[in-house]
Amino acid sequence: MPQPMTTKEVEYIVDSMSNEDLLIKQAIVSLSHSQTPAVQQLFQQLSQQHQQHYQQLLTTLHQHVPLAPKMQ
Repeated sequence: MPQPMTTKEVEYIVDSMSNEDLLIKQAIVSLSHSQTPAVQQLFQQLSQQHQQHYQQLLTTLHQHVPLAPKMQ
């Protein structure tokens, strides 16, 4: 059975999620300002890639919840 994450590990994941969220938003803004279809496609792909990263991090946090020590 996996070990619970440390507080520092959880904080790192939360920070990473915040970074991924910012990258998603930046890709969407860049996409909306682009006129070139190839560049638009690139920013669309980047947005999707960062959304997948965000979901993976969220899934990792959800998997941690059952392992986390219970607070009394």
